[in-house]
Amino acid sequence: MVFELDTNRLEFPHPSYAEEDGLLAVGGDLSVDRLLLAYSNGIFPWFSDDSPILWYAPDPRFVIDPSKVKISKSMASVLRKKTFSLSIDRSFKEVIQLCATINRKDQAGTWITQGMIQAYSKLAELGYAHSVEVWQDDILVGGLYGVLINGVFCGESMFSKVANASKAALIYLAQEIELHLIDCQFHTDHLESMGGEYLSLTDYLAILTKDQRHE
Repeated sequence: MVFELDTNRLEFPHPSYAEEDGLLAVGGDLSVDRLLLAYSNGIFPWFSDDSPILWYAPDPRFVIDPSKVKISKSMASVLRKKTFSLSIDRSFKEVIQLCATINRKDQAGTWITQGMIQAYSKLAELGYAHSVEVWQDDILVGGLYGVLINGVFCGESMFSKVANASKAALIYLAQEIELHLIDCQFHTDHLESMGGEYLSLTDYLAILTKDQRHE
């Protein structure tokens, strides 16, 4: 069943109650505290301007083990040639704006609303959300952003203006930040080609909460 959240109460139902498509709850807000509570419990918002806030917890979850990210021969060549320069948290707001506005094949509009941009920019200011930037001749040509919680990077979106830029961002993320897991949330062919695989919600939550249990 889908639960309706009370904006005056900071709580979520257990993610195991989500519908088959992953939808768990509706309503609430995008406050820092609610977002951190959501991500700490394997829940994330995904909605559009013309809908209320929708919260998801898919089972199974699509993830990438950072140690198993796939680098094709052609991509390895791109990296060796230093086609791009990369950075972390250099231009978070520019990355999220480009993720929201860039045209994508077979996709009309965006789910990254202005409210989402403001909320995640606040998370970035507080050190919870992070971006990877891909530069070519000092121009931002690709990148990604997401929320880092308990060693799990919950990827929200990525963009690419030139070939291989988003792949470079994902590889850099896997290699430069010590992570237990990269959470891709939902399956795409692109992420599968990079090493994405399904993980049960139970196993995902075990990894997500491991550090919390041993504190």
